[in-house]
Amino acid sequence: MAGRATVCGWWRERREAARRDEGMTTSEYAVGTIAAAGFAAILYKIVTSGAVSGALESVIGKALDAPF
Repeated sequence: MAGRATVCGWWRERREAARRDEGMTTSEYAVGTIAAAGFAAILYKIVTSGAVSGALESVIGKALDAPF
């Protein structure tokens, strides 16, 4: 029974430690910012590619030429 109490105490400490976490640290912000910038760069390259650019122009052209 003493082993179970030790394990329960350990889990209780872990839960309390997790609740005390109030936000991201500076390193987590840095990694998140780098990931977001990388994703934005990839998305920019995709959107400005010839095929996607042509498709977007086609959709916009059809929308503007639609009869009302």
